[in-house]
Amino acid sequence: MSAISTQKPMITEVFVKGASRGWELATKSMLPNLVMAFVLIKILTVSGLLTYVGMAFEPVMSLFGLPGESAMVLVSAWMSSGGAIGVLLAFLSDGVMNGQEAAVILPSIFIMGGQLQYMGRCLGVIGIKDQMLYVIMLIPIVMAFAALAVMSIII
Repeated sequence: MSAISTQKPMITEVFVKGASRGWELATKSMLPNLVMAFVLIKILTVSGLLTYVGMAFEPVMSLFGLPGESAMVLVSAWMSSGGAIGVLLAFLSDGVMNGQEAAVILPSIFIMGGQLQYMGRCLGVIGIKDQMLYVIMLIPIVMAFAALAVMSIII
């Protein structure tokens, strides 16, 4: 009877393989969302539409100590967490939001994180009934606004 030798991979091989997977994830998943978000916000800013978005959402967002434009971060979070981070970074770099406001809205980004992407998975793969989908999709939105309230009190 011969013993099958199972050789452990070298630490450098494991590191290079992990780095390669990380690079692929960053360049094929995260980076496109960030670039899309930056471009979208720049288009809205240059066109002047961001000013109108800010005015429309100012009454609601001011309840949490945030500018009206920050609603775009939440809309982006509903579609993609990476995109929302891109919008937030664009707002920080343009002076639309400051660090304190970013701290208030960050938990909401991760609570809502990419619901639009997950909706298809809930319907198609899991097989959730249509009427329950609305409840499932509403819960993170409600929790995100609860997080805004808590964070605006804490910070």
